Amino acid sequence: AVAWRAARPGAVFAAAGGLAAVAALGGPVTRELRPSWAAVVYLVVALALLGALRVPALPAAVRRGLAWAGAGVAALEAVSASAWVVTVLAGRLRVLAQVWSATTPAPAAPDGPGAAPVVALLLTAGAAWWLARALPGRREPGVAAVALAWAALFAGPVVLGLPAGAVFAAQLAVTLAAGALALRSAAVGAGPGIAAGVCALGGALSVSVAALDGRLATFAVFGLLGAACAAAAAYGPAPAWARAGAAALAVAYAALLSVALGALLERPVAWWAPPVLAVPAAVAALGPRLGAVRVPAEAAAAGAGLLAVALATGDAPVLALVLALAGVVCAGAAVRPERRSAAGWPAGVLFLAATWVRLAASGVTVPEAYTLPVTAAALAVGFVRRRRDPGAASWTAYGPGLAATLLPSTLAVWGDPHWARPLLLGAGALAVTLAGARGRLRAPLLLGGATLAAVALHELTPYVVQVVDALPRWLPPALAGVLLLAVGATYEKRLRDARRLRDAIGRLT
Repeated sequence: AVAWRAARPGAVFAAAGGLAAVAALGGPVTRELRPSWAAVVYLVVALALLGALRVPALPAAVRRGLAWAGAGVAALEAVSASAWVVTVLAGRLRVLAQVWSATTPAPAAPDGPGAAPVVALLLTAGAAWWLARALPGRREPGVAAVALAWAALFAGPVVLGLPAGAVFAAQLAVTLAAGALALRSAAVGAGPGIAAGVCALGGALSVSVAALDGRLATFAVFGLLGAACAAAAAYGPAPAWARAGAAALAVAYAALLSVALGALLERPVAWWAPPVLAVPAAVAALGPRLGAVRVPAEAAAAGAGLLAVALATGDAPVLALVLALAGVVCAGAAVRPERRSAAGWPAGVLFLAATWVRLAASGVTVPEAYTLPVTAAALAVGFVRRRRDPGAASWTAYGPGLAATLLPSTLAVWGDPHWARPLLLGAGALAVTLAGARGRLRAPLLLGGATLAAVALHELTPYVVQVVDALPRWLPPALAGVLLLAVGATYEKRLRDARRLRDAIGRLT
């Protein structure tokens, strides 16, 4: 009555009156019911208040207040029911501790809420869908309707205690229906479409985890969901985000099926990795045929490649094989011009890593065995770069490749008591220095000269020490003084020589 007569605060009074009506009408009915079903009764009474929106005789403030009261009670009941559904579905995560053990799902607790939360979710979903039609300018009711309906239909088979096969069939049907609704976002609206896509993703993940309880269920569920995702990715009228997500999931399910196949054959875990690489190879082979979903499919394929590498980490020879195969896949993708920069460098890194892992597995400790392949590849790339761009600096073209071998070998020389490495390194450094001088290239000249000087110093150090020990103690300071006098007397000439040397080096490329 106050809301009818009041001006601005009328909606608040109407909401209070609506809540009082819910308590008054629901209270006598719920005295003999369990709390979960009593909440459903209150919900039914509260949802009736939403009908005030379609009663023109009521003032606008009264209609809003009654609708707020009904929506508030419905929201509280929906949150409570959704929380219980989440706890029920989270219980299937125990399957991860006993994969392929074919255990029987635990029955629902007899003193639990039963099917009341499912009924409440269905009622609130219907009310939200009615609000979406009554308030066409608002997206929230449509989103809530899709999410609540999915939660009720997805959890219903578990709550009702149906057999495992029936639960899988029902949940797969609900998941596929949500995915189909997401593909038709243009017809149902962006908000409900996105909500349906999220629900489909959540349902797919939940069913996939539950399917790990048995071998047949794993292959059936993964295969069906992978095929459905592939079909969704190929559905042209679907929105771009839905097709992209479906393509990524299709690749992920294909990789998981490969892992499951390796486990079924009872091979060591490291040998599960090579079949997984067939998935990235297929994606790379399809390439432009994938159309708009090419990028998400390739991103998922890269994730499958990382999974293969992770599976093979326990066995070094197998890891080397997997890295080499992954390098072949990337090299095959890099053949196409549009993927040359994106896949070319990873291919080189993978080949290099495969070489290093293979050498380490064979017990090779010589550093040059690891650095020379890098140098050869880098010098080849630098040579091609200079052929295409003669103005490219030698530091950019040849510096990284030469440094990859010369610097580690120089450090190894100082701890090597034998004569083979200093001789070979000195000869190589001399050849690099002469090549840099002949080609007027700064990087080979300086790196080779510095390496040659370091090797010469290493070889001459023992003799210098012996000579210094044999000379009188006053002779070295005297020689140093004479050297300083000579340098001071010819300071200007030495300064001009240093400038000419700087200018000569500066003219090199």
